Parts: sequence; C-alpha cells; structure tokens
Amino acid sequence: MSEPVAVAAASSPQVPLIRVAGVTKRFGGVQALRGVDLEVLPGEVHALLGENGAGKSTLIKILSGVHAYDDGVIEIAGQAVAFDSPAQSRDAGVAVVYQDLSLVESLSVGANLMLGREPRTRLGFVKNRQLMATVGEFLRSHGIPLDPKVPVGSLPFAYRQMTEICKALMGEVRVLILDEPTSALTGGEEQILFDAIRAVTARGVGVIYVTHRLNEVFRISQRVTVFRDGANAGTFTTAQTDMKQLVAAIVGPAHAALQARQKTAVGDGAVAAAASTAATSEEASNAGAAPVLKLSNVSNDRLHHIDLVLRRGEVHGLAGLIGSGRTEILQTIFGLRSVDSGAIEIDGRTRARITPAEAIQLGVALVPEDRHLEGLVLDHSIERNLTLPRLPHFSRWGWLRSQAAVQQAKRSMKELAVKAPNSSTAVKFLSGGNQQKVVFAKWNHPRPKLLMLDEPTVGVDVGAREEIYGVVSDAAQAGTGVLIVSSDLDELLRLCDRISIVADGCIVNTVERAELANAEALHHLIQLSRSSLEAPAT
Repeated sequence: MSEPVAVAAASSPQVPLIRVAGVTKRFGGVQALRGVDLEVLPGEVHALLGENGAGKSTLIKILSGVHAYDDGVIEIAGQAVAFDSPAQSRDAGVAVVYQDLSLVESLSVGANLMLGREPRTRLGFVKNRQLMATVGEFLRSHGIPLDPKVPVGSLPFAYRQMTEICKALMGEVRVLILDEPTSALTGGEEQILFDAIRAVTARGVGVIYVTHRLNEVFRISQRVTVFRDGANAGTFTTAQTDMKQLVAAIVGPAHAALQARQKTAVGDGAVAAAASTAATSEEASNAGAAPVLKLSNVSNDRLHHIDLVLRRGEVHGLAGLIGSGRTEILQTIFGLRSVDSGAIEIDGRTRARITPAEAIQLGVALVPEDRHLEGLVLDHSIERNLTLPRLPHFSRWGWLRSQAAVQQAKRSMKELAVKAPNSSTAVKFLSGGNQQKVVFAKWNHPRPKLLMLDEPTVGVDVGAREEIYGVVSDAAQAGTGVLIVSSDLDELLRLCDRISIVADGCIVNTVERAELANAEALHHLIQLSRSSLEAPAT
C-alpha cells in the first residue's frame, strides 16, 4: 500500500494562532523532532495524531514552555516566540491540559478552577461565596455535571479529568491544547466536552486536540496533522480523509496494526456482518462452557443485587456512564470492596467475602483504570513490577529467586513486545503503551482464570492498542474469562461477546454483541437505561 497523500489545506486570509515551522529538538543522542510543521487557525480544532514516541508530547511541552526548541520558528498570532517557562506560555494565551492531572485533591472543584485568580477582599481574604457563584454559573452554562463545592479528591478519575479541562476553559486562552481529554469519559461526558470545545472555538480560540481515539477526530476536528518518528507524516482536511488513511499515516502502511485495523474497522458492512457471524459462533461455544465467575444477588454500598455469569473463554463488557458502578463491580470481585449480601463464585468456589490475596490465589487478575496510581510502582524496575503479585512463586524460604524473576520478566517482555532496554529499566521511563503492557504482563504467568480490565487502552496509541487487543483475544482463546470496563464503545463492540449495561449500581440490561449494529446503538441503549431508572414510578 502506498503512503497516504496529504490533502492540501485551503488557503486562508487568517493569521494562524500558532505556526510551527521546521522545529527540531534533540535530547542527547535522540532526535525527538525533525523539522515539524503545524498551523492552527482561529476557531479551528486541529487534531494531532501519532504513536507514543512520535513527537507529540515533545511539541506540546515546547509550546507550553517546558522545553526549549533547537531550531525552527514558532509564532503566536504572527509574533515569533521562544518560551523560557510555562508562565510565559500561559501569559501568551496557551493553556495545556495534560493526561497527568495537576489538581489539588484536598481543595474543592471551585477552588481548583479559580486557583491563582480567586476574588479577594482588600485584606486578601478569598470571597468564597463569589468564587462558588462564578464557578457554578460557568458549569451550568456549559452543561458540565460538576458540583463546585465537592472536594476533587472524592471524585472518580473521569470527573477529575473534566475538572482539569474546565480549569483551562475558564482562563483567558488563545490556544487550548488537550492531551487525551476523553481517555476516561463515556459517550455522555464526551458530548459535554465537545459542546464546551465548540463554545470556546466559537469565540475564536484554536484547539490542538491530541487523541488515540480516531473516531473522535471525525466528530470534532476540521484538520488533522500526523507525526511519525518525530517528523510530519501528513496534514489532512478531516472531511476529505478516512480512518484507513489516518491509520496508515500513523503507523506506516506496512505495520501489522494497519492490517488488523482494516480487518476489524467498525462501520465496514462486510466486516460487521463477519463479526456478527463470528460472535454467534463464539456465543454458541461459550454457552456450553463452565462458568468461571458467578455473581448472585451481590450488594454493597455501591452495588444493588448484581447477578452476572461469565463463562470460560467469554469476553464480557460492562458499559455505562461514569459513576454507574462499572468499576465497583470489578473492585468487589477482586476484594477491594466488601460484600454486604449475596455471593461470589469463582471457578466453582463460593465466597461470601473475599480479599485481594484470596482472589489472586483463585486465579483472578485485575488491570486497574489508573495504571500509575494502582497498577505500577513507577520507580521500580520492570522486573520488580512483574514479580510483585507473584512473590510466593518467585520465593524460596523467604528469599527472592532473582534469576528466576529476571528470566520470567524477559519472557513476558518478549511475549507482549514491551519496548525497553532491559528488564531492570524503571517503569517510569516507558511510554504509556509499554507501561500498560507491563500491567498486563504481571498476570501473564500463570495465565489467570478471570482477567478483569478497567479502561485497558486509556492513553495507548494505535499500535500498542492492537497488541493489547491481541492479548485479550489470546487469553479468551486459552479459556480465560475476560470482564472489561471501557468507555470506548467501539472497543467493547470489537472485543466482547456480550455487554451488560450498568446504571446506578445495577445491571439493567445485557445484550449479545450481534444485536448491536454500531457504537451509536450501544450509546442509545446506555442513555435509555439511565432514563428508565430516572423515570418516576407510576
């Protein structure tokens, strides 16, 4: 397949809000940027795509004043700039929302949104009532479901992420840079974000939108620029390109991920029909398999009468809005939340209560939503992270068998294609996709009987995402039962045999994959389920 041809952007009399021309950046012996170009016009949403390591983050850090560039030109509204600090970037009207949040969790939503620009009395005291009124009006006008008085630390990750985005939107910005802003948002929250973006672009603000979810590009952007290996791989007018072209530009036409993407792309009629046929075959096979997990009337402080059966080799999805109880189901099965009533049966063994240690012994593995906080010890090596949940396996008379741990780490790194110099590399130095592979690799030997995944591809690029999908498929084919929580509805449709809709701590509906034509149908079902719960009793 030939390289995709970039579509020439129409000439415009507008002066770009940001113009990047021939910018280079080197870190020691590594050339991170090789003369990249990018223009963002007033009122434009310009998507920036590329695999991890392509140079996107480096350019963002240059625009935000974290790094200086080596060569080239950067202009803001026609004026050449070279920021020495993030403060200079902010003063020029550039606001960045990173994947790694910068919120003060002990403060309220309102205090975080106004941090550094609080209304004060002549004596310097914060006018808290005025602050909350200002924030409350902003949130209401944008339809954002946040309470300004709630402490940020008590919010689910997705709502903390939304708070970070609102913090940038409230400022006086010329250019807004969003790095994976929907990584933990469901369809409803995505729409709120997109509406907020359209509101700021209507004021002439330019938006650089970084994402690994390619379907979002076609919903929100006017143009797309792709980086590959630190250089431009093409700039496209969104309305005149397609998913196939973008994937080819991101990974290169010979990459295996491209072939896999073409075979499974959502929206292709022939592929959808084949997927439905395959799903029917898989469901018939799974129907006769023994249950690996059975929840019977399970209730606790967040869940209400949960019934669920997962069979060996089945991939079962949990869909719903943020806060619906999806994650809490996984946490309860793994023993992170208590069971007030009901029973959990794992591989034929029933437990009224369970601890994480018991869950691991029974063959349960959990890949959590926040890999940095809950899935990894970032300062530790790959090898140490991989041995943590299996310490008894690698120990003898209380001593760690280091050589066995090293050999197992090398084996797992090879199987999951973890890109790192060696197993002693600290996890914090890996890309997001490789960090997520390490989280998966922790549970790879012995293979778990039940694999639970909470947002498994958040912040993961196209190539690594395809590799993770392969890991899920291989696990199911080997007889592992897989339970997935994902806000990416296309992902659920691609991977799952069945999907349960979760709302207000209840499973309100379960459907076969073959019954759903596309992600819009699943989104509609989620909204319908929520509406049925909110409807007054008659």
